[in-house]
Amino acid sequence: MKYLFLAIFMLFGTLHAGEYKAVFDCSSGDANYIKTRMWLIGKTMSMIEESGDKANFVITLHGSCVPMVSKNYDFIVDESDVASTKQAQDYLRELAQKRGVKVIACAMSLASNAIDKQDVLKFVHITPNSFIDTIGYQNKGYALMTFK
Repeated sequence: MKYLFLAIFMLFGTLHAGEYKAVFDCSSGDANYIKTRMWLIGKTMSMIEESGDKANFVITLHGSCVPMVSKNYDFIVDESDVASTKQAQDYLRELAQKRGVKVIACAMSLASNAIDKQDVLKFVHITPNSFIDTIGYQNKGYALMTFK
């Protein structure tokens, strides 16, 4: 009887554990705002995981948000935005490399910001059009969270 109770308890504990799926779509050019959102994504993941659930997050970047993924962002962004862009990039690197967040950058946006694909951080996936990726994730049940 004791083992049956333990098995049922473990089963319900496993069934309760949920998965939170979200695609965070960033087009903002405000470096400080982007920095705070990257921090918030990490904080949100931690809160979900601390409750026993799983976070499955993707970040899509396009428009004015893509300079953050350049190795040479300091030549692209305004001097006043360098520190915030560096911090945002540090948060993004940690999310991708230590937390398993997939980061996708739009090739069209990279081109419009004069960023060569070779200058993009290695952990960033480059896609021809990040709108298509974002729509695809929504179709797979990911909640859309936008940063504009």
